[in-house]
Amino acid sequence: MSGEESRRLGRWGEDLSAAFLEEKGCRIVDRNWKCRFGELDLVAEGEGYLCFVEVKLRRSNRFGTGAEQVDRRKREKLRIAAELYLQEHPTVLQPRFDVIEVLAPNGLGTKNPKIRHIEGAF
Repeated sequence: MSGEESRRLGRWGEDLSAAFLEEKGCRIVDRNWKCRFGELDLVAEGEGYLCFVEVKLRRSNRFGTGAEQVDRRKREKLRIAAELYLQEHPTVLQPRFDVIEVLAPNGLGTKNPKIRHIEGAF
């Protein structure tokens, strides 16, 4: 898969995840927020929380689930990025880290991708 193809697939997974969260009553307040420590895929408000959402799209779980790919090193980078985000965007909402797994066996051609939302993943 080319780099451009991979980026399109990732963007599609983020779009699906954002729509999924909005259907659950969340409001997307930021997407692809970048800092020197990395990127926050989605930032969403809902039910008293400010959720920092890591989206993991996979074609199969052969090499593990999306959530399993969010290892200790990745969690630390996300935590630091979230701290910087909160410095720039103060809130009274409780921060929370979620993971959304998108399983799309046929990539962009998948008719009904499976979405799994793990609230408070770490």
